[in-house]
Amino acid sequence: MANRLTTAQSSLAMRRWRPAGLVTIAAMAALAALTTGAAAAKQARQAAEAVAPRTAGEPIMAIVSIKGQQVTFYDADGWILRAPVSTGTTGRETPAGVFAVIEKDKDHHSTMYDDAWMPNMQRITWNGIALHGGPLPGYAASHGCVRMPFGFAEDLFDKTNIGMRVIISPNDAAPVDFSHPALFVPKKDAIAAAPARADALSREADEAVRAADETKKAAATTAREAASLPATLRNLERLKKSADAELAYADKVLTAAKTDQARTKAEELKQKAATKAADAATQLDTAKANAQPKRDAAAAAKDAAKAAATRKAEATKAATEAKLALEPVSVYISRATQKLYVRRNTHKPAPDGGGEVFDTSIEVPVTIRNPDRPIGTHIFTAMAKSDTGLRWTVVTIDNVNEAKDALDRVTIPQDVLDRIAPTAMPRSSIIISDEPLSSETNYRTEFVAVLSNQPQGGFITRRPTAPEVVASQDGWDDNGFGFFFQRNPNPQPQPGYARRRGSGQYWQPQQGWW
Repeated sequence: MANRLTTAQSSLAMRRWRPAGLVTIAAMAALAALTTGAAAAKQARQAAEAVAPRTAGEPIMAIVSIKGQQVTFYDADGWILRAPVSTGTTGRETPAGVFAVIEKDKDHHSTMYDDAWMPNMQRITWNGIALHGGPLPGYAASHGCVRMPFGFAEDLFDKTNIGMRVIISPNDAAPVDFSHPALFVPKKDAIAAAPARADALSREADEAVRAADETKKAAATTAREAASLPATLRNLERLKKSADAELAYADKVLTAAKTDQARTKAEELKQKAATKAADAATQLDTAKANAQPKRDAAAAAKDAAKAAATRKAEATKAATEAKLALEPVSVYISRATQKLYVRRNTHKPAPDGGGEVFDTSIEVPVTIRNPDRPIGTHIFTAMAKSDTGLRWTVVTIDNVNEAKDALDRVTIPQDVLDRIAPTAMPRSSIIISDEPLSSETNYRTEFVAVLSNQPQGGFITRRPTAPEVVASQDGWDDNGFGFFFQRNPNPQPQPGYARRRGSGQYWQPQQGWW
């Protein structure tokens, strides 16, 4: 009876729910098919690894397409390597912008994510964004880094160098050939003379350092001698006063003598006192006579030491600039700050460990026509030498304005051009952007700039790890590249610098490197 009741109830339920149930089952099946199809399509759209069918040169830049989930590396002649990637997921988005490799670690383990393994890591910001090997699900899934296939990252690791440009674009982007009168045109004679000039200035700097050290020691010696003069004079004056007192006493004794024997004894005493007083007076007069020349010598030695220190600073600065002239130069022009910044890698290890020191000695105002109108973000790169100087390309990742128009609107100061253009070489670059430099930019980075109109979840949630550092007063050490001291150990993270398109209005970061 119970079985028959159960069967009847089941039959009734089936009759009652058959149409809806069939629709539900069909919908679930369709949804499953769509999901499977979407996943398959997502996997199908994933870029495949590829190697150019030619001998590759040194990678000059890498372009990551967030939309295409792909990275492409370029040498002087075009693309050489291509692979799928996985960028930051929603809320942890990989920031779009301009970066460079600033540190490499073959076997890196994260200090932020439970010691997570990030093999063949190539860092592009000190607050945690990097290229590294990792799992690729076929879509954005990282915490902000750019994951590459494990094998691809391993093969790539030894091919890249510190300072290689990394461009992260919200859409697909590629370098295109470009020419413009404002781009650097090096001079063959300047380039040919640069190595010998660097060697000569380095020798001059070494000599200036030696001379400065010697004059500094001499000044210290004469300063010590001059510093002791007051005490010496006071002591001699005290001795003379004492000797004069003894002479006066002997004279009184002689005057009071009543007998020949007493008079003879008093005369002997006076003679000794007179000799002693005379000697004390002579010593005091001599010391006084010598004091002023010693003071003059100390002053002269101090002036000589200052002059030698100035020559040392000038010579080491000239030697440094000559050495830097042998390196590619990077220029960043910001519409937000109306400034031009220059970076060159010194290849000196950072004093606090990790990465290398970048020279930051040039920062000047720049003239931008129609400064309230957006200019976009354009990266101009010298790819190779050409008959006329350099062959340039441009990558545009925020094209509110055409690259040519952007260059037309900028006037680079002539003195800056005179310093950097004659010896510009392949891998040099000019970046023009609406954006300011990120607060992540410091002495251990090249340029770091992010597009404020793109998500930055994987960037602004992290705190910078590098201290803010500035050059010392003279800015140079004996090796010619400068030494640094910490000014602010806790720079603020990028605060999501916001921009309203077309308005030209900016919200400045709370605190930036500049």
